[in-house]
Amino acid sequence: MATTKKTRPLSISRADPVDAYALDVCEGKIVAGPHVRNACRRHLNDRAHGHERGLIWDRAAALDVINFFPDVLRLNGGQFEGKPFELHASQKFKIGSIFGWKRTESDGAILRRFRRAYIEEGKGNGKSPLAAGIGHYCMIADGEAAAEIYAAAATKDQAFVLFRDAVAMYEQSPALKAALTPSGGNPIWNLSFLAARSFFRPISREGAHSGPRPYVALADEIHEHPDGKVIEMLERGFKFRRAPLLFMITNSGSDRTTICWDEHQHAVKVAAGTATPDEEFTYVGDVIDDSTFSYVCALDKDDDPFTDPTCWQKANPLFGVTLKHDYLAGVVAQAKDIPSKRNGILRLHFCVWTEADTSWIPRPLIEKVMVDFDPYEDGGPILAAGLDLSGAKDLTAAAFVRETGTKTVLRADGTSAELPTYDAWIEAWTPRDTMDERSKVDHVPYRLWVDQGYLNAPDGARIRYDHVAAHFARVHADHGIGVLAFDRYVFDKFEDELDAYGVELNTVAHPQGGKKRAKPDPDKVEAAKAAGEEVPLGLWMPGSVSALETLILEERIRLRMSPVLMSAIMGAAIETDPLMGNQWLSKKKSTIRIDPAIALCMAVGAAVDGAPVDTTSVYETRGFIEL
Repeated sequence: MATTKKTRPLSISRADPVDAYALDVCEGKIVAGPHVRNACRRHLNDRAHGHERGLIWDRAAALDVINFFPDVLRLNGGQFEGKPFELHASQKFKIGSIFGWKRTESDGAILRRFRRAYIEEGKGNGKSPLAAGIGHYCMIADGEAAAEIYAAAATKDQAFVLFRDAVAMYEQSPALKAALTPSGGNPIWNLSFLAARSFFRPISREGAHSGPRPYVALADEIHEHPDGKVIEMLERGFKFRRAPLLFMITNSGSDRTTICWDEHQHAVKVAAGTATPDEEFTYVGDVIDDSTFSYVCALDKDDDPFTDPTCWQKANPLFGVTLKHDYLAGVVAQAKDIPSKRNGILRLHFCVWTEADTSWIPRPLIEKVMVDFDPYEDGGPILAAGLDLSGAKDLTAAAFVRETGTKTVLRADGTSAELPTYDAWIEAWTPRDTMDERSKVDHVPYRLWVDQGYLNAPDGARIRYDHVAAHFARVHADHGIGVLAFDRYVFDKFEDELDAYGVELNTVAHPQGGKKRAKPDPDKVEAAKAAGEEVPLGLWMPGSVSALETLILEERIRLRMSPVLMSAIMGAAIETDPLMGNQWLSKKKSTIRIDPAIALCMAVGAAVDGAPVDTTSVYETRGFIEL
């Protein structure tokens, strides 16, 4: 917003909430990471010398927006439902800096200095509500006519995440209710401030049919953007505004080829005041980009969040407010026990840019539950099986799960529960004629495993489904198989072989990817409806992976000793849905053939599906799995 009133630089004062936060961080009274410390040093340096290059500190403008939040906005959800939006000291520093700093343009107009803001914080630190509040302020209180405010993201669904916070604020606030006019009912897709011909709505690359002319663009989850096209589209529209604002918020990412990494790197350099920061990110103070506000949470070089809770606040400014100690302690415990979650936790909760690939379960945990037993000797009925069929020359694997009893498990709330225990084992098949050649490529001793009895190798150069079907026929005849979980890939050919043996199995679909869930079993759906219970969901790999992890952690499963299975588990890599945090085994990223691990997950998922007991992880029970 333009103004004609010039203000003399004020002396630095703790009565100013922006100055106060910067001073407390720089003096060590507030724990902060290297880039936030630099952002505070930059502010104090600009307060002392910014007037030399035309910068103006407008404390009244900063206080105006800071006071707008509790005066007008109301929070929603849980303990904050309906309460005034009282800003945390770190939030006052962010928005106070963005709206308080002005600069004199060449034509004499005094306009907002910062046109871009990059905020990177841990999950749960109120980034989206803060962005939504800025959107409301700029629509109704910043003096811009026909202001276009956009909640922007790579996809429509992501854009609505932030916009839903804005709608919730509208619904909670009497002042916004009186001032704004909504469009749409379920969902509301636009909020209008008719008095100024302004609006607030979501936008994405896929939904932008004409060039927007944003006054403020609130770009959410930058680490999810596959490229910079959304930001480019919005910034092209800024040419119609004199004081636009691109407000970017994000968690840390894992891909260093993305727009998020580029923006992260730029923001870090802006805060440090050098284009070549050292590994300590020592503050230099040169002007890199006077139009970008930087607030990047991070740990210091030698910090270890898994052993030192004192560093947690560096990534989480609202630690103790929206994020409690017990919550992060549980997250840390989860990362220690399940390394497949470790990188996601480092990235989402401790602002560590991780590598994309992650391993799954560590060997010591598997060794605790892997024992030598004969599952076919005096064994009871088999609860479930899983089958991962391969193509011409790879591994085909089957897994079987039998319920064996119960175990008393202590839950997070201090209560105990009797939960079922299981035995599980795998069988695997590979073509004998190509075994030695593939052993060199796959770096595993297929022939040795065959000689030791851990791997079946029928003659031929291709997988023989008749041998697999024969095994199922014997096992079903001797023990009975409750249900077979299958992926649809070439399953029709396997069914033909079963039919040749006269075997009829109860089967249930189980996709192997991480984003598609199978349709639930019709009999279970009808039974649930008849009992007035919640209708079950279909099987999918994220649920089955989580179920197996839980059984291993709680030592409620015995895995039959097998180097084939151990090798598959050790070589398995996890793929994560960046939006929802769901995880599944990735054949593409794994270093070896993981078909036995895939089959095991499928069998376990089918075994626990619809079980009338708590099969969630102890950490999920505590509420820690929020990825």
